[in-house]
Amino acid sequence: MRLPDFPHLGFGVGFRHHYSEQFSTRPEKIDWVEAITENYLPWEDGTWVRPIEMLEKVRAHTPVALHGVSLSIGSHEPLDESYLWRWKELADRLEPAWISDHLCWTGSSAHNAHDLLPLPYTNETLALLVEKISRIQEFMGRRLMLENVSSYVEFKEADYTEWDFLAALAKKADCGLLLDVNNVYVSSINHGFDPMTYLKAIPKERVGQIHLAGHRNKGTYCIDTHDEPVCDGVWKLYRWAWQHFGPVSTMIERDDRYPEWNELALEVDRARNLTKESNAKLRPTETSATL
Repeated sequence: MRLPDFPHLGFGVGFRHHYSEQFSTRPEKIDWVEAITENYLPWEDGTWVRPIEMLEKVRAHTPVALHGVSLSIGSHEPLDESYLWRWKELADRLEPAWISDHLCWTGSSAHNAHDLLPLPYTNETLALLVEKISRIQEFMGRRLMLENVSSYVEFKEADYTEWDFLAALAKKADCGLLLDVNNVYVSSINHGFDPMTYLKAIPKERVGQIHLAGHRNKGTYCIDTHDEPVCDGVWKLYRWAWQHFGPVSTMIERDDRYPEWNELALEVDRARNLTKESNAKLRPTETSATL
């Protein structure tokens, strides 16, 4: 049974100001939206940024989830107290459907890499994350979801595969997982593993949300860019994931080269329609997907 903290809301998109006109009222067939946490945090002096008013108008007619990009939970440095307090203020004001961030580190307190950097999958890292997640969940009064990131390099030192590390972390920290199917696909190309092995290792009850996005395929490697339509290989993985994990709130991420609204809405429709189809050629018992 899925954790009750993460209800199935249906199919959504990332809330970007590029589409603010479409969200003046609830868009047809868009069930929910995901907003980037850092765009709406109050300043350290408690002053609220103006975009919060726009997001509150959306929240009045459409469920909103908060998705962060700079928690840097995998860093060895202590959690940023100021960030946590402002994050809690935002969550208490907005009452999002859930909160999430990335399973990564983003630099140090002195230097921000402005990227989602991979972690060494070791017992030491696991213990560090469990402690931090427990503290965050207690402080926020909410269960946290963490997202798997795309990666281009791996650490030599590892006690776990990425998928086994995710499974162990979710259980030990009692947190949720935001499963980015595109990131699984991208990393499988970059590191040469079977994406189905990854998906099968993820505990079903912990998956509270799914991301779908586009990337750039460079032949021998892929770059996670969020500026292309979802590719066929990712759609095939998503269809299997839906059959395996059951109904999970799903959204399309687009962060650059924004298409016309109708084109984005068609991708949301495709995700919805895939979940309705009965495909005898692809079953959860299959050992691999045809990519």
